[in-house]
Amino acid sequence: MKKEIKHTFFFPHPKAIVWDYLTKPELVSQWLMENDIKPIVGHKFKFRASPAPSIDFDGICYCEILEVVTLKQLSYSWKCSPTDNGHKIDTVVMWTLTPKDNGTELNLLQTGFKEHENEMFYMAMNNGWAKNIEKLLQKISSN
Repeated sequence: MKKEIKHTFFFPHPKAIVWDYLTKPELVSQWLMENDIKPIVGHKFKFRASPAPSIDFDGICYCEILEVVTLKQLSYSWKCSPTDNGHKIDTVVMWTLTPKDNGTELNLLQTGFKEHENEMFYMAMNNGWAKNIEKLLQKISSN
């Protein structure tokens, strides 16, 4: 069985603003990591952070845009820690935006974590997403 990360947040902002913070490199870097994302299917990009040797993370997330439904859904592969056979972490991140009264609901789903092999990385990612999405909410609210 594989684990997944799920988070749901409410933003008192229109979905166009939330979408921009998921798809524009200069805005994504304000709450997540330096990156070269473009919301174009097939675009390969990287997130760059400080290495974390304790969880075997070299500081780079290798990603590729898998799906774009403008203002509604964005998904991309999320691979970390290269090995001889691919990557130690090989997951998919999916963002879904749903209009709600007075704002936007943002859902995050990250799938593909292997049950035992990725336990430390899974825990770090689960906590990291929660903290970073709170940071995103603060960034959007302050602008």
